[in-house]
This record gives sequence, structure tokens and C-alpha cells, in this order.
Amino acid sequence: MITLDWVYIFAGLTFAAFSVLTMLDRDHPRRFGTAAFWGLLAVSFLFGSYLGDLGNGVLVLALAALAGLRLLGQSRPDTTTPEKRAASAARRGNWLFVPALMIPAVAVLGVLVLERVSLFGAPLFGAEQPTIIALGLAVALALAGAMVWLRPPVLAPLQEGRRLMDSVGWAGILPQALAALGAVFVIAGVGDRIGELFASYLPLDTRLVAVVAYCVGMALFTFIMGNAFAAFPVMTAAVGLPLVVMQFDGNPAIVCAIGMLAGFCGTLTTPMAANFNVVPAALLDLPDRDAPFNGVIRAQLPTAAALLAINIVLMYALAFRF
Repeated sequence: MITLDWVYIFAGLTFAAFSVLTMLDRDHPRRFGTAAFWGLLAVSFLFGSYLGDLGNGVLVLALAALAGLRLLGQSRPDTTTPEKRAASAARRGNWLFVPALMIPAVAVLGVLVLERVSLFGAPLFGAEQPTIIALGLAVALALAGAMVWLRPPVLAPLQEGRRLMDSVGWAGILPQALAALGAVFVIAGVGDRIGELFASYLPLDTRLVAVVAYCVGMALFTFIMGNAFAAFPVMTAAVGLPLVVMQFDGNPAIVCAIGMLAGFCGTLTTPMAANFNVVPAALLDLPDRDAPFNGVIRAQLPTAAALLAINIVLMYALAFRF
């Protein structure tokens, strides 16, 4: 049976390899801090379940300290020469996209088909997070297929992966950290406190005001959290369910779906959404990549405002008719 632990081990070994290769790279500008960062991340994947809450908390603080003190740097490992890469691209053309396209194809196949397959009376996939298991299997198969087909140097995938992760830096793990923070907020009852604040300062006695409060609140809280999935349980527990759904009889499916879309409007505007706004600026090497509101965010602001207004209109028009 392929379980979620296999995915954790695969990811942990990958980050461990990044750490070792960084430590051995004498040309790396900040190899010790970068190696420590990826090494600690590897420890969290491989041994996180054995460290306990305190151990994992200390590990997260160490990761934050390494990033906050700017001890991470970018590597430029030698794998293949630009000439060899250009020649390979010219020879294979668009077929080079096949390994990348294998990942979503195998992942979808895994969720739709392989999840229901059994071997010797046992299910092929574990019951926990089959989608993530399928995605991990897809990455492994795509990597194996690319190695057999392209025949790069043995360490090329790890070296190129290390280069890519170094260019992204600490922002690569920010979405996971923010999603975990959202779960902590829900357990701590933050949604209830926000609901009390809304009730105290806003006249939430009409449908329109409740809808506006929910949609704008989702966008603003996503701006703060950087992740609509983290903001969703908090704002839905505070405003969406008790007011829009229960008090004014809004359709819960429509309210929640459009509420999540309103949260994505906040995603377009915040540097906390690292995977959407910080990572692209880093990969494109934009001149203002280190600015709080880089060119990616500024270009998305008009779209975010227009979409938020559309979400408010759609929720008000649809949630109370179906």
C-alpha cells in the first residue's frame, strides 16, 4: 500500500539531498545557512511525527530565523552547458513537455482510477489524502521517465531542483506555513471573535451588508494570511454561516463557493501569497522582486478589485434564489 508517509519520505530525502549538495558547493555564497534551512525542512518531513509539538515548533522557529537573518543564498550549479541544452531542445522540440505533462495526467489517473485498485486484497493507495499520494507518484514516475529518455547527468535533477528552490528561497514553504496558521486560528476561536467584532461595529441586519462583509472580509483576511484556504474557515465561521446562510437563508454551496473566490481576490494583492506573487517575481528576476508590492502585485490590483465587486453582486443575486 502506498501511503502518505511515502510522499513525506520522498520529499524529505529530496530536501536532504539539497542540503548535502549545498554544503559541498564551495562556490555557494551562503552555503551554511542554505544547507541548514533545507536540512531542517528535510528533518520535518522525515522525523516530524516523532519530534512532538515542541520539537516541531522549535524547528519552525529555526527556519524563520534562518530566513529572517537572510542566511539563504542562490546557487548556480553546473549540470549541462547552455549549448547542450539548446541542442537538446532543438532536437526534441515540444516533446520536452511530455515529462511535465505526465505529472497532472498521472495524478488525475491516480485519483480517478488507481485509488480504487487493490493488490492482494489491500488497496493500492492509503485512505489518507489519496490526491497527494497520486501527485507524489506522478512526480516520481515523470522523473524516472525523463531520466531514461533524456539521460542527463545522474545528479542533474537534484542540482537543478536545488537551483530552483534556492531562487525561490523561504517563500517556497510559506503557503504550507500559512495554511497551518489558519488551522491554528480556527482551533483558537479567532472566527468567533471576528464575528463578535463584525456584529459590534457593522449593521449586519440586511442581506447586502452581510454579503459585503463576508466577501470583503474574505479578501482582507486572505491579504493578511496570504492564503484563501486559511482565511476561509475563519471568515465562514464568523460571518458566512451564521449570517449569510443561517440568518438570511443563503444557499450554503453558493455562499461558500463565491466566498472562496472573494478570498482569491485578496490573494492577488498580497506579498504573503508567496506561491502566486513572490515566487513569480523571483523566477522572472524582476528588478523589484524584493519589494513588498512588486510588479506582479501592482499589475493584479485592478483585476482583484473588479473581481471582488463581481463576487459581491453574484453572491447577492444567486445565494438567496436557489
